[in-house]
Amino acid sequence: MNPGYRILYHHRIRSDDGQAVHVRELIRALRELGHEVLECALVPKANGAATMREAGAGARESGLRGRLSLPRRAVELLEIGYGHTAVRRLLALAREFRPDFVYERHALHCVAGLRASRKLRIPLLLEVNAPLTAEVELAGKLRYPGLARRTERKVLGRADRVLAVTSALRDMLLPLGARPERTLVIANAADPARFGPEILGIGRARRAELGLGGDGRFVLGFIGFMRHWHRLDLAVELLTRPQLADVSLLLVGDGPAMPATLQHARTLGVQDRVVTVGALPQDRVPEIVGAFDAALIPAANDYASPLKIFDSLAAGVPTIAPRQPNIAETIEHGVNGLLFEPGDIDSLALQLATLVGDRDGARRLGAAGRQSLIERQWTWLGNARRVVESFEAARAERAAR
Repeated sequence: MNPGYRILYHHRIRSDDGQAVHVRELIRALRELGHEVLECALVPKANGAATMREAGAGARESGLRGRLSLPRRAVELLEIGYGHTAVRRLLALAREFRPDFVYERHALHCVAGLRASRKLRIPLLLEVNAPLTAEVELAGKLRYPGLARRTERKVLGRADRVLAVTSALRDMLLPLGARPERTLVIANAADPARFGPEILGIGRARRAELGLGGDGRFVLGFIGFMRHWHRLDLAVELLTRPQLADVSLLLVGDGPAMPATLQHARTLGVQDRVVTVGALPQDRVPEIVGAFDAALIPAANDYASPLKIFDSLAAGVPTIAPRQPNIAETIEHGVNGLLFEPGDIDSLALQLATLVGDRDGARRLGAAGRQSLIERQWTWLGNARRVVESFEAARAERAAR
């Protein structure tokens, strides 16, 4: 058994969305394996992971930025300046904690983990969830592109390990400076224990409360923050197909696309078959996923590892998702889920109709999905083990130099 390591975990996220889920679950899993994890963060996400001093400082900074409506250039300058503060905080914590390695969630303009790890002479493991500079630039929000690219290239090139969430993302990171021999893939995950029969039973009971059960309805679910690029218009348009007359759409979450989605349903005359429940605390996600007969991802970017895929796999709920390389790394068509041609409503309707027309087959596909998650260890404990193995390989490389 591996000895317990001391891990200094740094991130800069403030929201309590899927990013926070990733942070919390990985820290929990690392601790469950017997490792000590100290969280150094702008806003701590793991219970008991930070001192009161840290938590207070993070809350004050977050509250200040949350109250002010700052120009994008000012926000970016704050992000750059935070890096210097973060280095000092990491080094201060390290004096007493004496970490074996630094684990950092990659952020725009962030070199804190790299600088701290070099001063401490310990490895840096860099978790990367997106090509951030390109992503922010595409959104029209990047104000210091030259500095952002130089910083990104430095951090990607000098980290002891770069941990990308998909192979598709790994391929994007290599031209940006990541070294092939040090860049690995660790996908997102779920905790299958949280999706046990008793939780799923609660989910089935919720169907009746929401007016979704008792009449043979097939519940198609979407969960997450709803943006326009998620193409929820496709989900609504499915309800107009005659072969899908038994389908109801359950939307879990909120976001800027919600008003347009509901208006689209009214325009098409299917509003009575669209049910919304708003955003839910993370601990209630298993029960609501358990209310689905199938989970839908209408659209996804080309590098993500969507958390919702792993939640539906863990719940034994068949997933329908677009056929693209990053999604196909997890979903194998007809084996543990179904894939449709991106943006093609006819292709999507065909895949959904196969599940609606064969409810027993849909349940078997869902069960196969859960089994694939367990067998492939797409779990937070599995990911924690992969992180530790990555550190041990990096440490061995350093010792051999």
